[in-house]
This record gives sequence, structure tokens and C-alpha cells, in this order.
Amino acid sequence: LPPAGQIDRFEEPFIRGKIITKEEFLGPLMNLCQERRGIQKDLKYLDMNQVLLVYEMPLNEIILDFYDRLKSLSKGYASFDYEWIGLRETHLVKVDVMLNSEIVDALSFIVEREQAYIRGKLITERLRESIPRQMFEVAIQAAIGSKIIARETIRAMRKDVTAKCYGG
Repeated sequence: LPPAGQIDRFEEPFIRGKIITKEEFLGPLMNLCQERRGIQKDLKYLDMNQVLLVYEMPLNEIILDFYDRLKSLSKGYASFDYEWIGLRETHLVKVDVMLNSEIVDALSFIVEREQAYIRGKLITERLRESIPRQMFEVAIQAAIGSKIIARETIRAMRKDVTAKCYGG
């Protein structure tokens, strides 16, 4: 990814998703779509108990686990279909993950600006839990450019120098 000054704009693929479900699952499914940056376009009652929801949302928001969450929230009584509608300009940023002030390219990701802090905090917390303690302190940071947005620290492992003095 080129430096921030060289990028004019980011474009993201968008889809139009259609969800057919029972009326009782309408609220949780609308919340799910709005969490995934969906824009509601239509809501139709097909009959007394069935509803058609139409949302426009970014393609990357449905790729990971959208269908699984849809099925679990609706107890299996929802169907989902989508179609490509084109590219739209969005405000994305590259979040770099650093270990001891060195950027780890494999952990860097591109995310919407409003979600950058949340995702950066989440990844630093997960890395803190999964990286074992060392003989020195390890700093885990998430940054946008030169601005640090999240930080976690793995404390150093201390030797117990008085352990040999006890126990006779």
C-alpha cells in the first residue's frame, strides 16, 4: 500500500442483500445488518409472517461470518441472497501492528476509519494473551501512520533469586 499522501481515495465493493425471514426475527437481523455498515433500502411484508429486508452493505462485511450469524439469530428461518452493485468511495485506513516498535507487515490490516480503534484494541489484546512472557518487556501497539491508537504490554518474566535460600 503506498503512503497516505499518494492515495486519492479508497473504493470498496458493495452488494445489495435480500433477507427473507419471519417477523419475529426482524429486530435482531436489522441490528446485524446495521452493525455490518448496512444501509436499509426496503422493508416489505410478504404475508402475515414473512418479511423481505433489503440492505446495501460492503462485500467484506458479509464474507467472514455474516451468514452464520444470520442463521443463528433467525434459528435457521432466514434466507440470504445478494448481488453486486459496484464500487463506492469509503474512508479506509491502514492499521500497522508493531511489536517492540517494529512493524509486523503480516499483522497489518485495512479497516474503516470509525472501526480502527476497536479493531486495533482487539488485536493488541489478543496478541497479549497469545504471546508468552519473555525475559524483557514486550510492547504491542496498533498505529495509523505515526499515531498510536492502541497499546498493550507483556510484562517481563522475573527470576526469583531468593527461591534457593528457602527449603533447607
